[in-house]
Amino acid sequence: MPRAAVLPLAALVLAGLTPAGRPADPPKSDIFAVNKALGRGINLGNALEAPKEGDWGMTLQPEYFKLVKDAGFATVRIPVKWSAHAAKDAPYAIEPAFLARVDWALDRAAEQGLNVVLNVHHYNEMDDDPDAHLPRLVGIWEQIATRYKDRPASVVFELLNEPHGKLTEEKWNAALPAVLKAVRASNPTRPVIVGPGQWNGIRALPKLKLPDDPNLIVTVHYYDPFDFTHQGASWADERVRNLKGVKWTGSDAEMKALRGKFDEAAAWAKAHNRPVFLGEFGAYQAADLQSRARWTAAVAREAEARGWSWAYWEFGSGFGAYDRDAQKWRDPLLNALVPGGK
Repeated sequence: MPRAAVLPLAALVLAGLTPAGRPADPPKSDIFAVNKALGRGINLGNALEAPKEGDWGMTLQPEYFKLVKDAGFATVRIPVKWSAHAAKDAPYAIEPAFLARVDWALDRAAEQGLNVVLNVHHYNEMDDDPDAHLPRLVGIWEQIATRYKDRPASVVFELLNEPHGKLTEEKWNAALPAVLKAVRASNPTRPVIVGPGQWNGIRALPKLKLPDDPNLIVTVHYYDPFDFTHQGASWADERVRNLKGVKWTGSDAEMKALRGKFDEAAAWAKAHNRPVFLGEFGAYQAADLQSRARWTAAVAREAEARGWSWAYWEFGSGFGAYDRDAQKWRDPLLNALVPGGK
């Protein structure tokens, strides 16, 4: 049987409810209520953020949105490689067919009452040459924001996934006001997600300088210990790529490391009065499923204990909680994410 129905974010905020339907604690501000309503989410990864949808073996299907809703998730994060579908020169027009495909994804999420985090993902040129590509990123966001300005508050924008490389913390801090201004011109109060540099790492939070805007949610990503979560991954460095059999048992030392890192982020968030969205966490399929489930459950519960929303990486590819070949959820992972599963 499907799990309890999930109300859309906007309705939850207005009703003062959590995604589970319980009365919410009085929010510190509306943006804290929005973040609470994002609740438990999952990334629809390896599809629209590929150079071309399907290149990485994943094409979004309408039934995926219903599967996510029925499993008990409140939110889908949709990573999008807009830069592969936008002109190189101003005004950086985005291909109409690609815009229509993103429209389709937003519509399918809306049909299921799912919140959406819509981002700019894998803009590699921005990481390699931020000075040259900042105007293009601004132009891309002007188009996204204008197109979706009439979408409900359940559609949340995320400005840029995992800034890194030559897009240093200083460069990212300097770019943020211009990118946010491009959104605010047409979406003055829409919730917007912003993360720190160094791949959205918690370690980079102390250097993040946010614009003075009350409608911002801060995101971080978590893949520690990397030797466990990325063992056997073809894109990792040679040492990690060749690792096998690394387990995660939930030992005292392992939990101490997890809690310590999350406490760092929580302390920063409290000091800056910002809600936190754990936008990515996951363990690659080369690890044993039991270790992956233990780690996933521990990360999700520690995030929830600190009042964070989260989105698991990801639905149906190398980290997938859903087995697309078998057409069923991997129950240990689903139960780790949303306890009491099918």
